[in-house]
Amino acid sequence: MANLLVTKSLSTILGEASETGEHTLSRSLGPGSLIALGIGAIIGTGIFVLTGPAAARYAGPGVVYSFILAAVGCVFAGLCYAEFAAMIPVAGSAYTYGYATLGEIFAWIIGWDLVLEYAFGAATVCSGWSGYVVSLGQDFGLRLPPELAGTPGSVFVLYNGHWEFLGRVAAKLAQAGIDPATLPQRHGVFNLIAFIGIMLVTTILVVGVKESANFNSFIVVVKLSVLVIFLCLGAVTLLHHPELPKMNLRLFCRQIPACSASLDGRVYCAERA
Repeated sequence: MANLLVTKSLSTILGEASETGEHTLSRSLGPGSLIALGIGAIIGTGIFVLTGPAAARYAGPGVVYSFILAAVGCVFAGLCYAEFAAMIPVAGSAYTYGYATLGEIFAWIIGWDLVLEYAFGAATVCSGWSGYVVSLGQDFGLRLPPELAGTPGSVFVLYNGHWEFLGRVAAKLAQAGIDPATLPQRHGVFNLIAFIGIMLVTTILVVGVKESANFNSFIVVVKLSVLVIFLCLGAVTLLHHPELPKMNLRLFCRQIPACSASLDGRVYCAERA
């Protein structure tokens, strides 16, 4: 049992990191690539997929405070990683830090947890991303059979001439008074778009670390560009409609019990007296 809790000394870790040869890792990423990796990990798909529904249906203007609380948590997590990285400046991330402080068994658990986290995270992100790719393709006349557009068991309904995932349009159907059972339905068998996405990313990772970092930097630039454009459009809207901040503050102070998005894109909120 004692062997499971044995730790690896800092001198041993640094000595192993200084070794050279084919079995060792070479330093191939610079500060720019590392910063891009960090930004890419922080700005995920959630900010594009969940922010709108959360603000429209639940939090309203109060979603800003959720971002502030999340930012505080991210700051402390980042400071912890920065301290560990300064103390143990070698590869391995949380696995190495756990090996040096907690013991071998905890490092083993952390390592496999990271593998599971990235595996399930990649699968989930690709599955969600495929839904938007399919929807975008249908807008341009590129229709993929529903059987190849979703995971096994997922339900698609024919709505407004498009095959839509039932979970994504259920709120719209309920608001319009449409029973999903009355619409043509099909079930997903194999998510082809998600599979292609995973294979594409895997291929880039297998090619090399530099190529993966360059691709990540490109994606980060795209994501930041989208966010900057969104912020600029929001700022222009506020400049032309200065009454909006006051209205949002009034709605938030009244503790909106419910907000919902209508079919025409507007947001209707039920206020408390």
